Amino acid sequence: MTKKKTILSGIQPSGKLHIGNYFGAMRQHIAMQEEGDSFYFLANYHSLTSLNDGQLLEEYTKDVVLDYLALGLDPNKCTFFAQSDVPQTTELAWILGCLTPVSLMEKGVAYKDKIANGLNPNIGLFTYPILQAADILIYHSDLVPVGEDQKQNIEIARDLAGKLNRAYDEELLKIPEEYIVKSVATVPGIDGRKMSKSYDNTINIFDEGKSLKKRVMSIETDSTALEEPKNPDSCNVFSLIKLFADENRQHEVAQKYRAGGYGYGHAKKELLGLIQDYFADARDRRKELENDMDYVHDVLREGGKKARERAEEVMEPIRSVTGLFRSFNYE
Repeated sequence: MTKKKTILSGIQPSGKLHIGNYFGAMRQHIAMQEEGDSFYFLANYHSLTSLNDGQLLEEYTKDVVLDYLALGLDPNKCTFFAQSDVPQTTELAWILGCLTPVSLMEKGVAYKDKIANGLNPNIGLFTYPILQAADILIYHSDLVPVGEDQKQNIEIARDLAGKLNRAYDEELLKIPEEYIVKSVATVPGIDGRKMSKSYDNTINIFDEGKSLKKRVMSIETDSTALEEPKNPDSCNVFSLIKLFADENRQHEVAQKYRAGGYGYGHAKKELLGLIQDYFADARDRRKELENDMDYVHDVLREGGKKARERAEEVMEPIRSVTGLFRSFNYE
């Protein structure tokens, strides 16, 4: 019997999840839970590089758990847990950090971007790739689904695993494979830029009612008059419609654009209805979960236990060869 490959991915609970998160990563995570031994974690330590409000982090973490479960992540098919519930991760990160040249961290894309934008990055952001490497390596991950912008961090994880293995002349860590997620085209925000919490241009997955309508009706468009033909291919509203509509409906809406007499207000109402319908079942499921937080906490508790057991299997021989002494068990 062929052993299932271990799949590892995480998401930061640093704000409300939006439809860019869904089409960029979440949908793929949910699909891949059927394809291997999947570990999905809430990267709450990583969130601390930019968020220092404990109440907010707790709230965002709860929201991300509810969102994933409502959208179809099944804890019986994957291991779903909080990063902070696996102390072996930070233990491994320190060991890897002691083998990491400062020059390697100085090449980090996120770090260099912050410097270029005149910001003062903290040590957490500077060493972010080391902790991310530990996240990946502590479970002997085989596949790590990432976007193209995260490719460098997978290369760093591979590099650090090799450094540890060579330093102690043992195969202590598995070298993971990158798995570049072929997501949909960049999801535009309401201002036309890439949808991002940083730009405050998002449409959140579980927005509804007046809140959802306000965001959709705020999408920026050009000034083409109602009666004039319009080009759907250059319209932010139509770009979002394509995410939710099947091919026939996309074709119908595109024809209305080109025929004239169809305004951007009509297109926004079309999009509003599509979003409401697409997430309707998940929205109902999320409300049910909010009323059963004991179940939600049990999911994380059980996921954390399974993750710690796997992580401990990896850490035990590493402690042995590095000479670290520990006189207690985590459980």
